[in-house]
Amino acid sequence: MIDLDSPESLQHPTGYFDRARAAGAVQWSDIHRAWVVIDHAEVASAFRDSVRLSADRIGPLERAAAPRPAAFGRVVDLLRGWMVFRDPPHHTRLRDPVRNTFTPRRVDALSPIVSGVVDDVVASLAPGEIDVRREFAGPLPALVVAAVLGVDGEDRLRFQRWSDDLADVVFSTTPSTIPTDEAIEATEEFTRFFEPLIEAERRSPSGSLLGHLVAEADSELDTMELVGACTLLLFAGHETTTSLLTNVICLLMEQPVLLDELRGRPGIEDTAIEEFLRVLGPTRTMFRKALSDHERGGALIHEGDTVALAMVAANHDRTVFSQPEIVDLARTPNPHLTFGWGLHHCVGAHLARLEAKLALRALLARFTSLEAAAPMPPRTGAVMAVPDEPVRIRASGEQEASRS
Repeated sequence: MIDLDSPESLQHPTGYFDRARAAGAVQWSDIHRAWVVIDHAEVASAFRDSVRLSADRIGPLERAAAPRPAAFGRVVDLLRGWMVFRDPPHHTRLRDPVRNTFTPRRVDALSPIVSGVVDDVVASLAPGEIDVRREFAGPLPALVVAAVLGVDGEDRLRFQRWSDDLADVVFSTTPSTIPTDEAIEATEEFTRFFEPLIEAERRSPSGSLLGHLVAEADSELDTMELVGACTLLLFAGHETTTSLLTNVICLLMEQPVLLDELRGRPGIEDTAIEEFLRVLGPTRTMFRKALSDHERGGALIHEGDTVALAMVAANHDRTVFSQPEIVDLARTPNPHLTFGWGLHHCVGAHLARLEAKLALRALLARFTSLEAAAPMPPRTGAVMAVPDEPVRIRASGEQEASRS
């Protein structure tokens, strides 16, 4: 039976899912109480199927809000602005302004801003032992999102804490277990912070990414939906990139030959990032609800069933990837599904790629030597896979800081 949280599925995904696929592309798991899709073609197809599969989480949240204090309704209002929790046509209306804001050309233009944040964070690292998540991978993405949204000064430092506060809401598979007081407080903080910024952009556009988002939304989104969009950008841009960078550092410590290859082949950065996303993408699984009875991958799925789209399995499908068990930094093509597919493809993918590339480049340029200060902890998590303990490395051979 498939267990997406088993150590083997995390440590040896190719072999684990090779054996699992012998029993079919779509299988029932009593462990997850869900149909698990483990074939690349079937996962991609499921991502595109918004007619028979629903990503909606607002309905369950509304039901969870019924017995709670009225203020919890604000939490639901905030999350209504999260396109990832909605189906068309609401998803389309919420997605279009964000997609039109985060165009590849506009994100590329942000490179100097991202580079400046990266350099500041890397310059703050002292030679010696470094707690990767606390000192590098954690603060960097939150500061980048704040900077590209046009948030200045000490307010940027609050973004990381806010992102952490959202985790209980976002990753709860049972809405009834969401901590009421914490969720209400976090929602009020987000609202008090972003509403004045949104109104200021409406009155006098600053040219920041937030300004572009407000202009693109125009009359399509109300203020609370825009606040929701901003918090989604904050969370998605912080938590996933933090986890990716942490996972990559773990891999480089465990396989120093990859670190040497990164240093010795500067032109390999782009394909290396794609390979890191394939084998270490922090989001391993996304869940859907069946809207009707239908057949998928040889399995009969009933209305109301939960369907788990296992991107981790798709990314190790050897019918698509040659020798998927090997980390090939020059792998091309690399049609991984880490950012989803179709309607729910991550609109921040281009920014995540840019940020990861600049962060790794700056870290390797700053220190001539990086090595594990302690054994790398295992990753855990069926939905998000991250190390379950602090990741500690030792940096030495400090070089003069240079712009990324």
